[in-house]
Amino acid sequence: MDTKKEIKNNNFICQIINKDLNENKNLSFYTRFPPEPNGYLHIGHAKSICLNFELASLYKGRCNLRFDDTNPLKENIKYIKSIKHDINWLGYKWHGNVRYASEYFLKLYQYAQELIKKGLAYVDHLTKEQIREYRGTLNTPGKNSPYRNRTIQENIELFEKMKKGDFSEGEACLRAKINMSSSSIIMRDPVLYRIIFIKHHQTQNKWCIYPMYDFAHCLSDSIEGITHSLCTLEFQDNKFLYNWILKNTSVKHYPKQYEFSRLNLEFSILSKRKIKILIDKNIIEGWDDPRIPTLSALRRKGYTPSSIKNFCQKIGVTKQNNLIEFSMLEHCIRKELNQTAIRTMAILDPIKIFLYNLDSNYKEEFIVPNHPNNPEMGTHKIIFTNTIYIDRSDFKEKYDKKYKRLKLGEKIRLRYSYIIHAEKIEKDEYGNISNIICYCDLNTLGRKPKDNKNPAVIHWISEKNTLSAEFKLYDQLFNIKNPEQQENFLLYINSKSLIKKFGFIEKKIGEEIQKKISNNNIEIFFQFERIGYFCIDFIDSKKNQLVFNRTVGLRDTWDSKKIKTKNITNN
Repeated sequence: MDTKKEIKNNNFICQIINKDLNENKNLSFYTRFPPEPNGYLHIGHAKSICLNFELASLYKGRCNLRFDDTNPLKENIKYIKSIKHDINWLGYKWHGNVRYASEYFLKLYQYAQELIKKGLAYVDHLTKEQIREYRGTLNTPGKNSPYRNRTIQENIELFEKMKKGDFSEGEACLRAKINMSSSSIIMRDPVLYRIIFIKHHQTQNKWCIYPMYDFAHCLSDSIEGITHSLCTLEFQDNKFLYNWILKNTSVKHYPKQYEFSRLNLEFSILSKRKIKILIDKNIIEGWDDPRIPTLSALRRKGYTPSSIKNFCQKIGVTKQNNLIEFSMLEHCIRKELNQTAIRTMAILDPIKIFLYNLDSNYKEEFIVPNHPNNPEMGTHKIIFTNTIYIDRSDFKEKYDKKYKRLKLGEKIRLRYSYIIHAEKIEKDEYGNISNIICYCDLNTLGRKPKDNKNPAVIHWISEKNTLSAEFKLYDQLFNIKNPEQQENFLLYINSKSLIKKFGFIEKKIGEEIQKKISNNNIEIFFQFERIGYFCIDFIDSKKNQLVFNRTVGLRDTWDSKKIKTKNITNN
């Protein structure tokens, strides 16, 4: 994939950048990825990461990593570590050191003082609820705070008292003095600073007043020399405040903000608040549960950095909000794993077959390819004995003309091996089939049977070549396409989003994995033949019990020739 070429050809933002660079030959492209350290990154963040870092590479510019750490109530060092790890995992390197908005707190405070001295900011004592009430609605204008017309000197002194901690939380805040009748609600005297008495992970207890995101963001962009500040469409109205703050402070550099559509993914929820509800109610295991689209969850499920970047390239960058098919994401990882995953056999729901015409000491070895189309991936050895396992779904007791696998009185070919004929069955005390008694035709290795009719092929494992394993079969967490739009999204949980199976993998393959189980940075991917693509779950696996997560099935349902999206108002 030529990511740079694709971005240049399909990205409307590139047209803007090209125009800016053509008009100013001395301009160097400089952007940033500015997450708040209050949660884990998800697939939507990956779109923004790829866009910013790929553009920086394309235009030979720079991309900063800056944590907008202006709300210590919700922030945590663990999120900072996780975000840095995810960006590195995707293969990107930010310019210079990691930056923090908190590094600029003194400068931001000075800019706030400038606004006060210009009569453009005031200290307000309305409560949060009163501020919301005074703000008005889309159809009704707001009304001025009774504290709006204080003198500049009063506001300077009160803001200093806020800084010294003389007010309690919620007792005072600093607001911009703009227009309470503005058609844009965000411009109706927005709060610029609030009081929070809590230890900050970077500045410790140095500050008790903290800038709001909208105030810190634009000024941090300016301080860092950012030329193009790229964000999602929900910040479109914030641009008015972004530009107002820059215009009314003594900044030397004026970045420009541009918006693109956020990523909305079928059958998924990206809201941190809603994901936390799922965790608290024990519907999912945590932030890395493979049923949610956080990057840590996708990584655990078996998605690779290249598959995620390929997906982000395919969906493109537009101003139109749409709902992306989940099958497109699956297509990207399936296409990659089809080229790279080792082929092996696994039995998820075992049923035993006894080959009565082979004695108990019978043993034959077959050398099979690790990949059918890539000899360079090597081979591995499997053994064939008189007792083997097949999947229970590959046998049917009653005759069914449409059923093409093993039936009583019929034959089937074992993958890489012989044709067998099912002659009778044995059942346990509950009526479940415990044994299938079969005849093995030893004249059919690599040959057609006497009737010259090739039967279907199924996978198998010798009883003497097994290692027990758990298999987690993941499906969509929700049974509707757009759960984000549902007020009570919990009503649409897919009760079959996780099915656990207990069976076997090839012993030699399993033993090789067990040697590497302590190193959870090693990515190991398999195609379990006729089943799907799987990866080892390093979190749940133990040396005596391997656990595999299904990454994606074998069948591709996405039309790769056409990107299919739906308007987000449709379910």
